[in-house]
Amino acid sequence: MGVVKDPEVARRIARAVVSDIALYNAKKVEEGIAKDSLFDLLRDEIDEGRNYYNSRVDPEIARNTNHFNDALIDVLVKPMGRVPSKAW
Repeated sequence: MGVVKDPEVARRIARAVVSDIALYNAKKVEEGIAKDSLFDLLRDEIDEGRNYYNSRVDPEIARNTNHFNDALIDVLVKPMGRVPSKAW
């Protein structure tokens, strides 16, 4: 398993990692959205996921793209729009 140099594959890895965070921490995600503390509640999980992503992706791709942050919004936050929150 080498370092990924294809930006599209890197994007898919980011989305898969964040999907796992969402799946295994569903209660924390919902609580974090409701209390507007999502990134504080999931700090450790997000850091672990970001470290894994960075270990799999070419450093230049990680530096020059926002795949992981985009995945946090698209996969972790947006689907929770049904949850009442001060954030929206």
